[in-house]
Amino acid sequence: MKYLLLFLALTCSTAQAARYQICVGEFAFCGASSATPTGNLITVNTPTGTAQFNEALAVCPVMTGSAVADLKGGNMQGSCTAPEGHVWSLFAPFSEVPTAPTWDVNTVTPRLFVSGSDANFSQMFSFDCVKTEVVNGVQLADCFGPINESLTGAPVPAGTTMLTEAPLGSILPVSGSLP
Repeated sequence: MKYLLLFLALTCSTAQAARYQICVGEFAFCGASSATPTGNLITVNTPTGTAQFNEALAVCPVMTGSAVADLKGGNMQGSCTAPEGHVWSLFAPFSEVPTAPTWDVNTVTPRLFVSGSDANFSQMFSFDCVKTEVVNGVQLADCFGPINESLTGAPVPAGTTMLTEAPLGSILPVSGSLP
């Protein structure tokens, strides 16, 4: 996920820079989570409007601190402020995070994989999450995001190199494509 920050920093034009912001406070970190399909569709912000994708649910730990947000991406509406009882799924570089199923703090390791023609990853960056229960002292959130969607609201083609910190064997690892 550190590569994602580097990618964003290197590819942002002045016009795009206004869409990316550092939010401070509570946020869901889904970079080491996997997801399951919900059977629903989710609307995603794109540079030209919106698009619909198959939806996935990821359970993610709620963290506190500074994180990168795409205020015009995901399903954010231009602000770091989340509705009451909700948080945004944002990105921050972590080497250790609470992980399922026990939500103990574990070391996470970035890994690469190649996307296929089937639904094989979920994208949770800058999507709405609902705070749920506390397990093992960790506040959790149900986060809803698209399956096989790029950070720009387009489908990710098969054969794309993906980056995740989700465990090997995850059904739909939360991930993003590399440039």
